[in-house]
Amino acid sequence: YFLLGNLSVLDIGCITVTVPSMLGRLLSHKRTVPYGACLTQLFFFHLLVGVDCFLLTAMAYDRFLAICRPLTYSIRMSPTVQRILVAVSWACAFTNALTHTVAIATLNFCGPNVINHFYCDLPQLFQLSCSSTQLNELLLFALGFLMAGTPMALIVTSYVHVVAAVLQIRSVEGRKKAFSTCGSHLTVVAIFYGSGVFNYMRLGSAKLSNKDKAVGIFNTVINPMLNPLIYTLRN
Repeated sequence: YFLLGNLSVLDIGCITVTVPSMLGRLLSHKRTVPYGACLTQLFFFHLLVGVDCFLLTAMAYDRFLAICRPLTYSIRMSPTVQRILVAVSWACAFTNALTHTVAIATLNFCGPNVINHFYCDLPQLFQLSCSSTQLNELLLFALGFLMAGTPMALIVTSYVHVVAAVLQIRSVEGRKKAFSTCGSHLTVVAIFYGSGVFNYMRLGSAKLSNKDKAVGIFNTVINPMLNPLIYTLRN
């Protein structure tokens, strides 16, 4: 529940970073955003999403220990270990978000200044830059591999061991009980990574469409709203 509490904080944060400013502009009909505010929003958005990646990995490790190493679970997943995992998640995500924010601040924006989105994100800002964004895109892919690819690989590895352990249980009821403890987490992981991959895989496209806005709404509004519903129904 300590990890679930942190996940709830991240859900609140993702909505707070994007939705209030969007609603404010819609109600006031003032569609401008200061340059500094745009970079600030970019930083906090990538900070929270980055923590989400590592936190979901920590939760997968928690399920692995609970099912595959139940006798040593209380030692290996002690409150101290949980705090360390969360602290490392925030530290790695902070480094990633700061790197992207500093990198985007080095670009020149001297042409069109209309962001085709309801919040500031890297693909939309790349489209507006009159400087070369090749290094920035390479940086996004490299850090994206570390921030998303590595956690995803660890999650898959954890669940491979979980499935192997569950299949050794002879009773059908025992298997169902073991798998049911992982259902909520697997659902959240699938939604989070599925929408995230779709959001950034079209980075090189010449024109961003309304589909990107729809995926953005899913990432920043629908996904954080679904997480507590999924875990509440499970509990």
